[in-house]
Amino acid sequence: MAVIKLKRPKLSWYEHLYLPAIIKGLLITFKHAVISVFGKATGSKELASSGLGVTMQYPEQKWDEHLPEYYRGIPALVTDEQGRERCVSCQLCEFICPPKAITIAPGELKSDDEWAKVEKAPKAFDIDMIRCIYCGMCEEVCPEQAIFLRQDYAMTGTTRAEMVNDKDRLYQLGGVREGLINKWNEVK
Repeated sequence: MAVIKLKRPKLSWYEHLYLPAIIKGLLITFKHAVISVFGKATGSKELASSGLGVTMQYPEQKWDEHLPEYYRGIPALVTDEQGRERCVSCQLCEFICPPKAITIAPGELKSDDEWAKVEKAPKAFDIDMIRCIYCGMCEEVCPEQAIFLRQDYAMTGTTRAEMVNDKDRLYQLGGVREGLINKWNEVK
């Protein structure tokens, strides 16, 4: 096993002192404070309606119109145009979820159902929003495009049970997704 010796770079006399770095940081902070007080900060015109500068007054003002189109929010399940569930209980989203926020109980379709070729549909599908980190891995791994992350960012509840979205709530949030998105094709 080879041993590699590294030499530290030589520092000049002022690099040995920490005081110039602290002063530089304080000057940058002071500059930003002066800019925000005089209303030249980013977003100051949109947020100045409250008369309090660039601080957003949350319940009255929201980020809805400022959210980028790629924002990932609350996950939801969708149905197709005929009202059928797109989820086939493959459980890929459950396996890939880093905080283990998704729980799926697969169930079988009745043999007389015209879509029985799918074989499975979720009997129960729960997402614990307290654990969800909005990473979007569930959306990316879904082969049936059944789960999507909406642009909602504020989901509140007073108890832990209210923060667990069950299958009915997820379909209510997701609604109907018309057509295929073809997320793996270059032409979307």
